[in-house]
Amino acid sequence: MTQSILFSSGIELAPFVISSGLLRRSWNVISSQHEGIISNVGVGLSWKVYKEPDTDVVIVAFEATTDSSNLQPDLVSSSELKENNILHFDFLCSKKNPVFSFNSTAVSLFNENFQKIDQLKSEINTSKLIVTGDALGGCIASLFTISDSFGSGKKRPLCITFGSPLVGDKKLQQAISLGVKCNSCFLHVVSHKDPLPSLFITNSASAYVPFGTFLLCSDASSTCFDNPDSILELLVTLGSIHAQNEGFQSAEYGNIVGNHNLEAICYDFTAKSEDSTHPADSLASSISLQLQALQLTPRMQQQQKQNIYINILETKKQQRWKSFDPFKQLTQIKFYISVLEWYKRETNNGPIGCYDSFKNKNSTSDHDVIYFHKKLTFYWEKVVEEENRMPRREGAAFRNRWLYGGTAYRRMVEPLAIGEYYKDGGEDYVTKGRSEHFKQLEDWLKEAMSWVKRDFESTSKKNVKAILTKDSCFWAHVEEANLSCKELKGKEKEEASKKLVDFEEYVYELLKNYAVSPEIFLEKSSFMRWWVEYKGIKGTSYSSPLTIFMNDARNREQYALGAYDFP
Repeated sequence: MTQSILFSSGIELAPFVISSGLLRRSWNVISSQHEGIISNVGVGLSWKVYKEPDTDVVIVAFEATTDSSNLQPDLVSSSELKENNILHFDFLCSKKNPVFSFNSTAVSLFNENFQKIDQLKSEINTSKLIVTGDALGGCIASLFTISDSFGSGKKRPLCITFGSPLVGDKKLQQAISLGVKCNSCFLHVVSHKDPLPSLFITNSASAYVPFGTFLLCSDASSTCFDNPDSILELLVTLGSIHAQNEGFQSAEYGNIVGNHNLEAICYDFTAKSEDSTHPADSLASSISLQLQALQLTPRMQQQQKQNIYINILETKKQQRWKSFDPFKQLTQIKFYISVLEWYKRETNNGPIGCYDSFKNKNSTSDHDVIYFHKKLTFYWEKVVEEENRMPRREGAAFRNRWLYGGTAYRRMVEPLAIGEYYKDGGEDYVTKGRSEHFKQLEDWLKEAMSWVKRDFESTSKKNVKAILTKDSCFWAHVEEANLSCKELKGKEKEEASKKLVDFEEYVYELLKNYAVSPEIFLEKSSFMRWWVEYKGIKGTSYSSPLTIFMNDARNREQYALGAYDFP
């Protein structure tokens, strides 16, 4: 098998980005080079709004009227913002990423102007929005783009910043890159002479972490990077040589954009790497070309080059992992479910039922179904993991799409997991052995039922024979009831007796609601084994709603037909 060649395309991407004209159009608004620009003034901040003639494109450019040298490196956490009732970014929180941090100066400036900024959002009526800004204004442009008004299904704007400092920590980068899935909405243009983007970075272990794509420019050329760790390495290097560039002014980005726009038209892709130790088509060679484009190769230590190489490799691995798309696998998943449905019907036609048949694994079909059980479990674990990575609002929309499928999977497959657990000698499955993804799928259903005020799968007496028991942990409770019967003969008699009374009430409630499959009444099922032993322990004089029902076999037969009327 031929090994696939990994290659970084940043050196090719840069001229295409520049030649698109987006940078020039954005900078022209920042520098007020058009008639018809509407200017607005806030607290320490101004913004310009420009609608391009004969198009739907609107460009909003932010400019901080305070001196960028006053920027402080302090970070403020999302939990602190919430305590102060600042909720603009609260939707980014997720179960796996509940807290992230912003630059305190930038978020304070954004919050001071939020009322006017929010009004600006409501007035923009286009799906083709470019948000831009330079220096501290670029930070505000980033915050504007990720704020909650753009987290509710609207098409996200394109954010282009020039010489912007970093705005947040690694948790913020993860929330944006992994959760919101709008990493591609951000393009940050950075000159190799500009000290401001490296302002808060002293080393590659910086508390600040970049997100989005960075277009890094030298006098002669440019290249793109989107790996945050590699970008940090580059910003550290740039920061170490900025002492000689103290005179850089943000207005110089106008010249950079103009010069590179001309160069991009006739860009030469045949440039050769100065590093002859790697094949011309290798990842290391392409990275070397990118560093040459920034005129950094002589300045960088070999370890820094190696770090960038490793980071990009790691990004490619993460991208393969992140490529999980639940929708693309639906056809195969439906096939797996149909196999388990067939297995359930076949085993329920015998004396033992689906649960006990899989638990005991006495036939070939019992062993064959393990493959489908494992495949379905892996799939739904990934679906739940995907949801948990998402910000709160997008996660809610995601899980609502999976309510029916996830509920059917849980009710069909969790009993199989319970059977394996107790077959291996486990105890107290609900507390000690239950997978988190089963809990999460059940919570989704409960949450949905709380706002629709009804069960998503209402069961009628007519189809009770075909239902999946609503409580997917039912068989775990049966196993615990069997254990409690044994405990009645030991020292824990009183506690075991209480558990069994609770179990009786639990089962009877399910039966009254026709929420349990009639397979539990099959002659050799674990439930009937419990009933026979429990009946013997209690004796004929004991009476309860469940024992009255169970003592007459005709009641169970009528239940299976959906013809029994509970008192």
